[in-house]
Amino acid sequence: MKQLLFCLLIATSAFAQKDYTQYVDPFVGTGGHGHTFPGPTMPFGMVQVGPDTRLKTWDGCSGYHYSDGRIFGFSHTHLSGTGCSDYGDVLLVPELGKPKFKNTQYAQAFDKKNEKASVGYYSVELANKVKVELTATTRAALHKYTFPKSSQADIVLDLNHRDELKYGEVNFNGNNEITGARVSHAWADSQIVYYVIQFSKPFKKFGISNGPVLHEGMRSMSDTDLKAYVSFETGEGEVIYARVGISAVSIDGAKKNLEVELNNWDFDKTVAAAKEAWNKELGKIDMQSSDPAVMRTFYSAMYHAMIPPNIYQDVDGQYRGRDLAVHEAKGFNYYTVFSLWDTYRALHPLLTLIDKKRSSDFINTFITQYEQGGLLPVWELSACETNCMIGYHAVPVITEAAMKDVKGFDASKALEAMKKSAMEDRNGLRDYKAHGYIKMSGAHENVSRTLEFAYDDWCIAMLAKKLGKTDDYNYYIKRAQNYKNLYDPSTGFMRPKETAFLSPFDPYEVNHNYTEGNAWQYSFYVPQDISGQMKLMGGKEKLANKLDSIFNTSPVLHGHKQPDISGMIGQYAHGNEPSHQIAYEYDYAGQPWKTQAMVRRIDGEMYRDQPDGLSGNEDCGQMSAWYIFSVMGFYPVCPGSDQYAIGSPLADHVTMHLENGKTFTVKANNNTKGNVYIQSAKLNGSNYNKSYITYDDIAKGGEIEFEMGPQPNKAWGSSDADVPVTKID
Repeated sequence: MKQLLFCLLIATSAFAQKDYTQYVDPFVGTGGHGHTFPGPTMPFGMVQVGPDTRLKTWDGCSGYHYSDGRIFGFSHTHLSGTGCSDYGDVLLVPELGKPKFKNTQYAQAFDKKNEKASVGYYSVELANKVKVELTATTRAALHKYTFPKSSQADIVLDLNHRDELKYGEVNFNGNNEITGARVSHAWADSQIVYYVIQFSKPFKKFGISNGPVLHEGMRSMSDTDLKAYVSFETGEGEVIYARVGISAVSIDGAKKNLEVELNNWDFDKTVAAAKEAWNKELGKIDMQSSDPAVMRTFYSAMYHAMIPPNIYQDVDGQYRGRDLAVHEAKGFNYYTVFSLWDTYRALHPLLTLIDKKRSSDFINTFITQYEQGGLLPVWELSACETNCMIGYHAVPVITEAAMKDVKGFDASKALEAMKKSAMEDRNGLRDYKAHGYIKMSGAHENVSRTLEFAYDDWCIAMLAKKLGKTDDYNYYIKRAQNYKNLYDPSTGFMRPKETAFLSPFDPYEVNHNYTEGNAWQYSFYVPQDISGQMKLMGGKEKLANKLDSIFNTSPVLHGHKQPDISGMIGQYAHGNEPSHQIAYEYDYAGQPWKTQAMVRRIDGEMYRDQPDGLSGNEDCGQMSAWYIFSVMGFYPVCPGSDQYAIGSPLADHVTMHLENGKTFTVKANNNTKGNVYIQSAKLNGSNYNKSYITYDDIAKGGEIEFEMGPQPNKAWGSSDADVPVTKID
């Protein structure tokens, strides 16, 4: 017994000591159209401190782009991979000489060779010879400025940075603290941030600027154009620290956050704590590959999958709700930044496997937002509903969690909230309820809305069935089949119509009938009833042929220019979410070897360990979650179902550490670059011929082992008894 205990302790110690952060590159996705940021943050943290290099443009949504050569300053909030711009709150700028308050004047050039980023750490040397180093806790940031010798070394605070400032407040307290507030308008209509900034050295001079007027020595002011500065005398190489706490609740809340999380000036200790926290999260999936680039790409993806949603409550549990009032979270943690149109597909299914407690917190946040704001979130940002994108995709997140053993939330209250979202008369739902589809005159993006509403309705039906609500189940399972009303058998596409189908019709055209896509991408979007779709198409062979066509047809797009449609293989667009399940649908058609080949191709072409290593927006973790699942060898084509379609594991060995104490391992033998095809498989030592695995297979722990080879084994996983199925009877 003692020997067994000793072995267990050794194994646990070895796992705890592994440094997964060495494989993370925060610059991945900061170039191209990835829209990520390189600054330090904690897992799901409130603060994302980092450099701002871009004020406008679509590729500046995060505030940073790798190609830029100047830095405006260092703000404390950044969005990760979105297609709209916001955040960039509480900008600090180190300067020399007379303080400058126009961003065109205080922006500093920098050399890329002097810029570094790693987990919990960012540094850059600016052209003015000030070295900036940054690190973060969950709700606070620590700045380390190394100044040259100067009689006037300044730190400027700009509250009017990027977004429209609706209200700004600056208060100088003594000679080492600034407090205040920032209320801004951008994507979020009214984002509220309170801040506390403390300096390690007393400042000699200070002032507040509102517009062109600088008020030297003024201690307090509020305005809609507000900036301030503090000034020090520094020796050569002197370090001045600034620690910053933020809150959506109050200045006192920001101060409490700072006192609890960052009550010292120990920069290295703070970096080490951030690294330790990230290693704990990254270690939930232990992945091994003989290819170092795959290791870096995978763990950079894991990192990006754990940035949003962001904690939105202070250390005392207070948060600002959807009604913009202050509340206290009891029994759960409250979050913000829900990019649900993107993340319901793979990010949330990933977290239901490896982070059930946090998934429960997300759902309790949804229910709370329903109670305070009247509806489940669509795209919620800092207590504001942006109503961006389509569908009511908090619904599949809830159903997926309920079906996968996530506890700690009121499922009946969740069902009530889901039904409320589904029974509105806006966003085309009036047409949808009346006709079983949305007419072209009923709403923009009518085809996409119809298809996504139908999937969401299937999710409502599944939860209703689980709760024994037969009438609800019967009603929503009928609505889940509304996709049939837009299928045109003469073309094989999901086609817009009024009472008759739109004519002339061009499936390559990007127009207002589809959401960031066209008929090619959306015609495969029936995850809840692929069997029913195949029946409409004429069987499995017809679906397989249609899948061949999307990957092999011309990549040329007609109609509107839509930058989100990127990462093209034929008309398959991996850079945007509507395509994400398509490569796995070959499994359902009985041709899993084609899924295996295409998933490996997407792995290699659409993901790299470089700044431009993403084929499209990161979208708050969804792009990365697709890669994480695919590297492991399976994917949730239909969240809410208990099946995962098997692809082609890119990793040699993966172990998922589950919260129930069990582990699930994927092994891929003979897994060289050219050996993309599964020859055979074993589940827990027994031959396994199915081209899917179930949630129970994973949750009870065990091992699936694949033998890989260079040629497809078309007999494996292809019989009717062995393929995954989604079906509405």
